[in-house]
Amino acid sequence: MIFKVLYQPDMAQTPRRETTHTLYLEADNAVAARQLVEKNTPYNIELIQELTGNHLEYEQKSPDFKLTEF
Repeated sequence: MIFKVLYQPDMAQTPRRETTHTLYLEADNAVAARQLVEKNTPYNIELIQELTGNHLEYEQKSPDFKLTEF
């Protein structure tokens, strides 16, 4: 499954919409996706969303869509 992870790059700063970043990764479930990001980055995770069907197709059309591998 492919997940979209919304995060703040700095744990010390208060989350703001303007500084939210996105990464995409493949994992078995949302818990595994969270563990991968927490283990390999210092990011403050805001949301993890599973992408399927039309949502996945829409995101794949974006020029920013690139699967992150750790």
